[in-house]
Amino acid sequence: MPKNLLAHLALLAVNLIYGSSHFIAKEVMPDYLKPNTFILLRVFGATIMFWILRYFIREKVDRNDLWRIALVGFFGVALNQLLFFQGLSITSPIDSAIIMVTSPVIVTLLSFFILKTKITSNKIAGISLGLLGAICLIYLSGKGNTGSSMKGNLFIMANATSYSLYLVLVKPLLAKYKPLTVISYMFTFAFFVVLPFGISDIQDFSFNFPPVVLFSIGFIILFTTFCTYLFNIFAVKKLSPTIASSYIYLQPVFAMAIGFGISLVNSNSNYAAAITWPKMACTLLIFVGVYLTSRSKKLI
Repeated sequence: MPKNLLAHLALLAVNLIYGSSHFIAKEVMPDYLKPNTFILLRVFGATIMFWILRYFIREKVDRNDLWRIALVGFFGVALNQLLFFQGLSITSPIDSAIIMVTSPVIVTLLSFFILKTKITSNKIAGISLGLLGAICLIYLSGKGNTGSSMKGNLFIMANATSYSLYLVLVKPLLAKYKPLTVISYMFTFAFFVVLPFGISDIQDFSFNFPPVVLFSIGFIILFTTFCTYLFNIFAVKKLSPTIASSYIYLQPVFAMAIGFGISLVNSNSNYAAAITWPKMACTLLIFVGVYLTSRSKKLI
């Protein structure tokens, strides 16, 4: 078996799940559940699952590391999900998938400031192009009637930044502890952060929701939260944060394919209308930016 093949397969699965989750979560919000309520259910359900698994792995965490794990839980779970669900509830799933591609660019920039990694001319050019593509996409989101929202896309951009910071901060912890130990404590801290936001709207939840909505909620808790965080943290332990984040390239590809598929089946869907040539140009700018930041050999 090739070295780190399982880590790469895990990242492939993560981004396939995320690509579909943009649409699955959109079916629930905001008509059936408010974003903060959905987040509370998501974090609570996943926290229980992680602690059930951790029962079989006994590992003590140093008291001095608890604040670091709490910080990772804040950026990687609480703030990340609060921003993402708020943004997705008012913007296009395709826009959200495209903007998330900026994560490797942001990881490179944050790694330079936090981990003191070397930054080359390739990376400077990549950061510039990637951020330019994201800014243009956010600007275009205010044009036309395609389900896009500038405010929603700004939330998604802030979410991508929070997630990128998580990828950088979690790496030293994974060098010291098992992934399941880190993620269990991480979600526990995050639960107490999101609790005040979601508890006021919890009365909106009802098991009388249509089956498709209950399926969507279950999918987001089991796959988009439990499985993806578990797979992702396993991969980050084996690979660098930059490599792990570069797999996010696949999210808009999956999202666009799913969007076209939904539009073919449901003529009332406007997902295909959200895929315009100017947005494709912005996506290309982001892709080129991510490619340049990921190159080890000097090109320019």
